[in-house]
Formats: sequence, C-alpha cells, structure tokens
Amino acid sequence: MASGGSGNSGGGLADRYASALYAQASEQDLLDATVAEMEQLGRLIDGSADMRRLLDSPLINVATAQKAVRAVLQAQGFSVLVMNFASVVVVNRRMRALRNIVVSFAALVAEKRGVVVAQVESAHALSDAQEQAIRARLIEAGFGNVDIVKRVDPALLGGLVVKIGARLFDSSLKSRLQRLQYAMKGAA
Repeated sequence: MASGGSGNSGGGLADRYASALYAQASEQDLLDATVAEMEQLGRLIDGSADMRRLLDSPLINVATAQKAVRAVLQAQGFSVLVMNFASVVVVNRRMRALRNIVVSFAALVAEKRGVVVAQVESAHALSDAQEQAIRARLIEAGFGNVDIVKRVDPALLGGLVVKIGARLFDSSLKSRLQRLQYAMKGAA
C-alpha cells in the first residue's frame, strides 16, 4: 500500500483518474514519459511534508492550490500533460486522492505490461537483501514478473503487510497483537 499520508480515497475514484491519464498518455504517445513522471510525482509527495500538507488541507482555496501544485510541478520539470492532469485533480477537489491516483496509475501500467504489483508495507525501510527475499518468495508463490512498491509504516511495529491485487498477507506485529487482544477479550 503505497498511499502517502491520507487514507484511501477510494480505489474506484483513483482507478478512474488513472485510466483517464493512461488513455490520454497513450493517445499522445507519451506513455513511457508519463510513467516516469508519475513515479517522480509519487516520490515528490512522499518526500515533501509541505506537498502532503497542501494536498491534505481542506481549508485551502482551490485556485490557490491549483497555482501552488502547478508551480511545484513546473519547477520540477514535469510535462504539460502531467501538470494539466494534476490541475484537473485539484479543480475537482480530489487533491487528497492524488497519491492514491499515482499508485493506481502504476498498477494499471503494470497490469497492461504483464507485471504483478506487490505493495509491501514494513515498519522499517527494507534492505536490498530483504526486498530480493520478498521477490523470491513471491515468484515461488506463482507471481511471475513482480514489481515491489515499498512503504514504511512505523505503526506496524514489525513484520510486513503485502498486498497483491485483492489479496492481503498481513504478518505485522500490530495485527498479531490485535488478534491476541481480541482472543483475550473472548476468553475473559
């Protein structure tokens, strides 16, 4: 789950925006460039607390937010297509969903290219060796060409949460403790 900061703003909404961008990028023969820019946008959102605050703020004026997002993207060298797309998201008051749209776009591209996307959440950043071990286990489990999207969530305490499509594998310490708590309540 590569969501950054805000909660899930609805898979259907993010999927619709991602599909629209995919169609437009394909039509303009800009798909590879757009894929790279959307990955860059995801890193920008994840790496900038100011950007996340801007996207999450319900109080900011839409026109002001649109100007701010365009200015940031222009300064970072984003294409007109991605800047216009982000502007539409902002004007439609879907700023909080932008990070999820980035994730949905990556998943759509991967699906079209025959790649399985595994969203891996961990309490701490994964080392290259840990990522390779996860990739190997997923390949053993029958998932061929795997792209791993990593996210750090300190609330997990330990372990991993792996999501592949609709499948969720949760071995986090947080969920284990919750299951133990429920079991103890039932025994009381």
